[in-house]
Formats: sequence, structure tokens, C-alpha cells
Amino acid sequence: DAIVVLGAAQYDGRPSPVLKARLDHALALYERGISSRMIMTGGVGVGDTVSEAEVGRRYAIRAGVDAENILVEGSGLNSEQSMVAVRRLMERHGLETAVLVSDPFHMLRLRLLAAALGVRAYSSPTPYSPIERGSADEWRHVARESLILPSLVVGRLFRGVRGAEASAN
Repeated sequence: DAIVVLGAAQYDGRPSPVLKARLDHALALYERGISSRMIMTGGVGVGDTVSEAEVGRRYAIRAGVDAENILVEGSGLNSEQSMVAVRRLMERHGLETAVLVSDPFHMLRLRLLAAALGVRAYSSPTPYSPIERGSADEWRHVARESLILPSLVVGRLFRGVRGAEASAN
């Protein structure tokens, strides 16, 4: 039902190379007819005056996407916040499925977040990421994901157990 572009840095209203790669991939999916609806995510970073989501929206409009086909979620400052807000946005608009667009190293966490939130999601990692495979930069991101994933899974499981205990009482 929607192509969801996960935010990344923007510079004075222009997408960073990472965000541009994600947007270009999402636009290719849009042009292939994967979905006519796009959801842009990403909040306002420290010192910024515009959200990553708004930068994505403007970029997509300049590329020919009709503004009414773009939903903006500009409050999330991390992946979990963005995905929670995306789920709410999808519910408000009657959307059930999403194609998640981000960098390859980010996909597992996004799919786990989507599943935990009840979003039926498919992943489409950008093949054009400026974060080169096998580079020190990629390994830094993979290491970060390796630290975040266990805490995400344990946190979700713990909240689920606590929620079940609360409903049993």
C-alpha cells in the first residue's frame, strides 16, 4: 500500500548522499508501480530547520510524484519512533502493507520493528548506498545494528510479557 522511506541526514534542505540513495531507490519502485503512495520519515535534527521527511517529500515532488500521494511522518528521531508513527499514519489512511526502503544493514531491525507493530512489511534495501560494502563505514553500521538488535528484541519480549501479566491480573 505504501513505500516507506526511512530518513537520513539532510543538509540545508538537501538530502545527504545516504538519503538521496534511499529516495532514488524509492522513486524507482514508485515508477515500477510497486505503490502509488509514499511515506517519508525522519524528524528535525539538532540545528536543522526542516525535517528529513519534508526534504524527502520535496525531492519526490521535484521527481514527479504527486504531492497528494506522499504522506509525511516528521516526528521520529530514530527508527523505532519513526516506525511507530508510520503505523499510526498507515492506520489513519487504511494502509496495511509497506515496502521499507533503507540501507541493507538496516533491514533486519526495520522488519522486526514492523512485525512487532503489526505492519505487514517487505524490505527493499537500496542498491545504491554510498556506504560501500565491506568498508569501515559499513562495518561501523553493522556493529551498531548488532548492539541495537538484541536490546530491541529483549525489550519487545519483556514488554510483551509485562503486558500479558498486566492483562491476566
